[in-house]
Amino acid sequence: MSTYSTRLIGSELVAERTMAFHFEKPADFVFRAGQAIDLVLPTVEENGQAARHAFSLVSAPHETRLSIATRLRGSAYKEGLHALAPGAGVQVDGPFGSLTLHKDVARDAIMIAGGIGITPFVSMLRQVAQQRQERRFVLVYSNRRAEDAAFLDELLALARDYPGLRFIPTLTQADNVPPGWTGRIGRISGALLAEVAAQAPIYYVAGPPPFVEAMQDDLCRHGADEDDIRSEGFYGY
Repeated sequence: MSTYSTRLIGSELVAERTMAFHFEKPADFVFRAGQAIDLVLPTVEENGQAARHAFSLVSAPHETRLSIATRLRGSAYKEGLHALAPGAGVQVDGPFGSLTLHKDVARDAIMIAGGIGITPFVSMLRQVAQQRQERRFVLVYSNRRAEDAAFLDELLALARDYPGLRFIPTLTQADNVPPGWTGRIGRISGALLAEVAAQAPIYYVAGPPPFVEAMQDDLCRHGADEDDIRSEGFYGY
């Protein structure tokens, strides 16, 4: 990995208690959609050093900025990140990570996201939509409430505009569904996984570690080859 110095451009709320942060993209920074960075904050100290945290990039490689998104928790790191003013300097280590799209476009990609685990998939879908790649995707996106679903409007728009994408959002709190909700209600079930199954797909799973482990087990129980499942657990989000 390489280390780059950059600056915050700005931030925005993308869901309840969830912020996206946008940074200047160093001229020589090259990455693949779905990869991650370590974001180092000189204003926060951990164990005598500047604090760092790993984030999947939500921006796509063709974009002119680097963007991450995270839930706002009560940690010193998250408070320091939230307090950054536009123009504040940070460091980026990376890119790293292997949760990137397979090259065989004949094989469908089935993406399963829990909460903020959506970020690498937004990066991937922005990239393939911009390139107008002719390939098929299914994205299943689970949140407790619609207010928690980061990038929901963007993903709905992508599904309308990009013929290769089937988008299935689902809410797990059945008593908290907003009027007009057109997605699913309930946890991701074996029946849903069987419904979205395709011929020899590659599965991608991202979210909190318990969610990732449960989805991997369910996929294997429903016939998926574990060699065709790629996953990333999001710790500390």
